[in-house]
Amino acid sequence: MLRRWLVVFLVILLAACGSTSGAAPTTGQSQTTAEPTTAQTEAPAAATPGQTEATPQQLGGRLRLATTTSTDDSGLLDAILPDFEQRYGATVEVIAVGTGQALKLGENGDADVVLVHARAQENAFVEAGYGLYRRDVMQNDFIIVGPPDDPAGVREAADAADAFTRIANAEAIFVSRGDESGTHTRERSIWEKAGITPDPASGWYQSLGQGMGETLITANEQQAYTLADRGTYLSMRDRLRDLTILFGGETIAENPDPSLINPYGVIPVNPERHDGIRVDLAEAFVEWITSLRVQEMIANFGQDEFGQPLFYPLATPGAQS
Repeated sequence: MLRRWLVVFLVILLAACGSTSGAAPTTGQSQTTAEPTTAQTEAPAAATPGQTEATPQQLGGRLRLATTTSTDDSGLLDAILPDFEQRYGATVEVIAVGTGQALKLGENGDADVVLVHARAQENAFVEAGYGLYRRDVMQNDFIIVGPPDDPAGVREAADAADAFTRIANAEAIFVSRGDESGTHTRERSIWEKAGITPDPASGWYQSLGQGMGETLITANEQQAYTLADRGTYLSMRDRLRDLTILFGGETIAENPDPSLINPYGVIPVNPERHDGIRVDLAEAFVEWITSLRVQEMIANFGQDEFGQPLFYPLATPGAQS
């Protein structure tokens, strides 16, 4: 009799355990597999400051960067390049020249990567097979600076071409970089739009064959007009007591002439054109300078000292343009 009740008790106990395992889920549990969340289905966003980034490969060696004088004179490269050198265990040799010369260095195999600002020339460089591809990096803008008393009346100009027309009509001294740089290319396009071909023999137009910094110093000494990129002018403003912004506004947002916007692109040199091109370092540089982290470094550069960035981020990581 005792054994029969023991068997019945065991059967009841087993039935109770089976019932518990099939019970409805309690609050906070899910009976079916949850759908993936947005974070699971979308590619992870680029790292923001404070997030851990993958340690880059220590490639070592030397990267030859041919770039414009504006990126060097403004101090931008001094601010950001140590990060690249540390992360990739490499040294960067900066060759700061005009855009035309920088692209020529790439054509000749004397540079691994170029960072320049003359879009038509950049496109031609890639289309001719000298560069692998181009990516947007950043932008700033051009301004017209000159003596505060503004004898040509540039402050009243409707656009850059009108400003140049006023300078020519007044025969006020204008100093040109004259170095086939991106700035010189833009200057010539403005003269063309104005329908004017300035002649150095005229006396008022001076072609220097110098970089942006030297051109600004000469303009300051002669109380002359010139076309400058805003970043270099702001970084040197304390040394340019006799120059002021006469056209272009106090910030890029205030610049009334869209033709004065100045985008920069980066292009790795095609290693099939020349031996010895460090394409591994060149492409690492492209990925680095267009990354969100370095774009934020660019956006912050100059903000504390000048109340505005000297360059504005333009890159879409991974996008060729």
